[in-house]
Amino acid sequence: MEVKEQLSNVTAPADHLLGKRMPAKPLNKAAIVTRLTLFILAAVTVYAFYSFDYKELDFMDALLGTFANLKTIFLEPHLKHFSFGHALYQVMVTLGLAFLTTLFGAIIAVLFGLLAAENLSSKRVSIVIKSMVAFIRAVPTVLWVLIFAVAAGLGSTAAVIGMTFHSIGYLIKAYSESFEELDRGVIEALQASGANWWQIVFQAVIPSSITYMISWTFLRFEINFAVAVAMGAAAGAGGIGFDMFMASSFYLDLREIGAITYFILAVAIILEVFAARIKRKLKTA
Repeated sequence: MEVKEQLSNVTAPADHLLGKRMPAKPLNKAAIVTRLTLFILAAVTVYAFYSFDYKELDFMDALLGTFANLKTIFLEPHLKHFSFGHALYQVMVTLGLAFLTTLFGAIIAVLFGLLAAENLSSKRVSIVIKSMVAFIRAVPTVLWVLIFAVAAGLGSTAAVIGMTFHSIGYLIKAYSESFEELDRGVIEALQASGANWWQIVFQAVIPSSITYMISWTFLRFEINFAVAVAMGAAAGAGGIGFDMFMASSFYLDLREIGAITYFILAVAIILEVFAARIKRKLKTA
């Protein structure tokens, strides 16, 4: 009986709260500014749609035309200007470009990631490297490719340098954060035993962070594959992206665009399955 009475006393306030509506939060300055900003953005959006010059475009006809194009792309794909073997070779070229930039970026990022980790380097050096990395990541990969294209010209060289540059910035952040997860006590114990900096890195830091490093590196490889497709079209880097650019801008063949899209989608699914298996093995290891 005492237990039942205690339970009833505990649940009584909850029932009482459920029976009444929770009081509304008072409006503060932040809430007023947030609501006012959302209202202004909504009003500007409505006005933009209303005042936009549609040039006598029939919205419904445009919508139906878009659906017709999508139907042609995804339900009627074919290869006309190149063969299946050529398409497969171009996909391999794009994969090679992604792999090369990821490999170069990972090798360079390991060293700078060690220097950017606060538990392995001085705080000043860590802040300088992390600030530079933040700037590199803030600039899109396409823009880096175009910047390096000024010196190297449009093509695979500028694409490799630009994609590698952005990969370095991405992986330094990922690696340094995984290195900082190592307890300082382990590092201090190794230092007390006479281990130098390189011994600490290869005997404690890398072994404890290898699973995270592999996972982040493979994630960057997937990103670089998607970027390599875009660079093939935008920077003339070759690969399946260049064929898609030719089909969309030169041949104007929607069916061939659909076939190329399915090629890219198939490779992306294979990479995702492969990444899931690697992560599963790393978790069980």
